[in-house]
Amino acid sequence: MNAVCCAPAEQAVSAGDVDVPWWKDRSVWVPVASGVAFLAGLICGWSGAGMAARVLFWAGLLVGASTFVPGALRRLLSSGRVGIGLLMTISAVGAVLLGYIEEAAALAFLYSIAEALEDKAMDRARAGLRALLTLVPETATVIEDGTAGDVPASRLQIGQTLLVRPGERLATDGVVRRGRSSMDTSALTGESIPVEVVPDDQVLAGSISTSGVLEVEATAAGTDNSLTTIVRLVEHAQEEKGERARLADRIARPLVPGVIVLAAIVAFLGSLLGDPEQWITRALIVLVAASPCALAIAVPVTVVSAVGAASRFGVVIRSGAAFERFGGIRHLAIDKTGTLTRNQPTAARVITSPEVSSEDVLTWAASLEQLSTHPLAAAITAAAPDATAATDVSETAGHGITGTLSAGTITVGSPRWLDPGALADQVEALEHDGMTVVVVHRSQSPVGAIGIRDDLRPEAPEVIKTLADRAVGVTMLTGDNARTAHALGARAGISDVQAQLRPADKAAAVTSLSRSRPTAMIGDGINDAPALAAADVGIAMGAAGSDAAIEASDIAFTGDDLRLIPQALAHSQRGRSIINQNIALSLLIIVVLLPLAITGVLGLAAVVLVHELAEVVVILNGLRAARTRAPGQPTS
Repeated sequence: MNAVCCAPAEQAVSAGDVDVPWWKDRSVWVPVASGVAFLAGLICGWSGAGMAARVLFWAGLLVGASTFVPGALRRLLSSGRVGIGLLMTISAVGAVLLGYIEEAAALAFLYSIAEALEDKAMDRARAGLRALLTLVPETATVIEDGTAGDVPASRLQIGQTLLVRPGERLATDGVVRRGRSSMDTSALTGESIPVEVVPDDQVLAGSISTSGVLEVEATAAGTDNSLTTIVRLVEHAQEEKGERARLADRIARPLVPGVIVLAAIVAFLGSLLGDPEQWITRALIVLVAASPCALAIAVPVTVVSAVGAASRFGVVIRSGAAFERFGGIRHLAIDKTGTLTRNQPTAARVITSPEVSSEDVLTWAASLEQLSTHPLAAAITAAAPDATAATDVSETAGHGITGTLSAGTITVGSPRWLDPGALADQVEALEHDGMTVVVVHRSQSPVGAIGIRDDLRPEAPEVIKTLADRAVGVTMLTGDNARTAHALGARAGISDVQAQLRPADKAAAVTSLSRSRPTAMIGDGINDAPALAAADVGIAMGAAGSDAAIEASDIAFTGDDLRLIPQALAHSQRGRSIINQNIALSLLIIVVLLPLAITGVLGLAAVVLVHELAEVVVILNGLRAARTRAPGQPTS
């Protein structure tokens, strides 16, 4: 349970978390022992062995109480926190003082069962999160001076050559230098079909070579790669509580001392008007009836279950708050390049001024773009792989990049930033043809332009239609020219297109959309980071994308399948609904039991039983949030 209840409910996932067999788990055998003693006491009582029954009730009481009394007292003395465990402790002690040993033993037994079930529920909910940690191999095979040897994965450095045999898992991100294979990335991206890789293809940490031997040059350290980024995000998934978690806390926190005050009033006024023993007993029953135990666990178990389940199909959610906000999203702003498109841009056409060649233009542009983080840079560098890197390179996100070469100062950027001059008509023709165009300047004069084509992802129209069917609006945001953007938007089924936006403009557009309805933004580049941060929920497309985009986001997709969007949204909406159900049920139990306790309709044992059964229902309901389906299918 959380701080309001009896133990921290939200914990970071750590490598030290291990599964313990149930017969060795104290949280299981302690309530079992308490229950055996209690049931044996009942049997002895029914058979007339009163003394034996009393001893067994005491044994069951002490064993069961050991699961919550020490912690309750420790929190009270160390920080003054009054939790549900303290309510149970007061009730048990009061029952003993009044001679209700059997009822006190029942309370301790049933409450210890609820504690054990809660612990197991949280463990099960975190299973999906812990599973990510197993994707990091302990060692990797490194080739040095022609000799292969194993080294700890944590010591891997950029530039080392890794040998990956069939069936082995890659320990860090890299680029294939030799060999061909199929890489199983299902544990990372949720995509079940292996991806064929050849030399110069990028491969991600945690993926498995299924059919061939590869030599991979590490492009990230063993402790700082795409997989460790995912794990780091998941470890912090519970640090920020969601709105409903805070709502539950806001209700539960004052309710605990309020219940104590109410019980004191019932005992005091009842004793003045009637039998003191009867009304003190009812006061103890009130303590149990109004304890917000189910309320305290209602949200955490659901959020942890849902977050763990999402990680299994390639969606990493950074916090409970992000999970709950995403469930309420009614509009999606989506970046074009690398998100809505396939992120496989190619330099399709080159136009030049008379004094230079197309090879010159490509080479100059590639010399700068080698150091760029923009998705289109790869298309230019691939067209001129032997270009020499420029010096004094500086990049302005959303505009372009400038550097120095022997040919002079070269600038590459958008036609909105760099004047195409005499090439303007040809640039416009390329844009009408659906290409993204970058203009090349030498010494501040236009000398060429490169038309880059990046095709629409094949699943995009299906995803946009699915979102529309679910009443989720979609807006495309792009820094590209309006002609190219509207042409691609029409093919995807998006009518609301905002083009020629700088990073600050994207952020302003997202802020404007958020004023009228909850809005999520999905992107993958450094130029998307401001918009991701401005959205109600920021989604980074592909955990191997821009670090700035990932850090600015609330959710990261480890794969590039756009069908993750409606799947993740449906998953969050379902989890949000379960949270609402749990909160409503938890409050209803208190509202119903409280008057029955005050009026004496229900005794202590009956109230304990009903209350703890309700908590079990809440836990089981919360665990339903862990159920998922594959991308492209509705959440179960």
